Amino acid sequence: MGQTPAQKAAKAARGQQPKKRPGKAEIEAFKRAQSAKTKAGGGKPATKKTAAKKPVPPPRGSVRAAYPGTCPACLKDYDKGTVITKVGENWGHPGCAPRQASAAEREFARNKARIESGETFRSRKPSDWRRGASVSSTRPAR
Repeated sequence: MGQTPAQKAAKAARGQQPKKRPGKAEIEAFKRAQSAKTKAGGGKPATKKTAAKKPVPPPRGSVRAAYPGTCPACLKDYDKGTVITKVGENWGHPGCAPRQASAAEREFARNKARIESGETFRSRKPSDWRRGASVSSTRPAR
């Protein structure tokens, strides 16, 4: 802000010097001194500005506990904010919940049970197709 001559005189009488803006040469000298200080390891280390980290969401099917409770499977307590999931009728630790089989695992188990029970697959049955013939000219099944 600009000062009137009377204000400048009052400051000088109190022993305060009016503030002077640094010149271009002074600014360059200050920048060189700062870069030399950081290269030599003095001063604050240069840090990158990073975006604020977002909280990691819990795994699918899990939530953060709104209040403390007890896991029904292991009977250990959990605190508020702990990741929990459904364990039977109640809520508990995700590691205590029984693992759900994927669709491929369920199909594999069904096929294995069929083989062990003696059922056969279509590819194991004898074919009723004749070589070089069309589908309509198949021989009767044996």
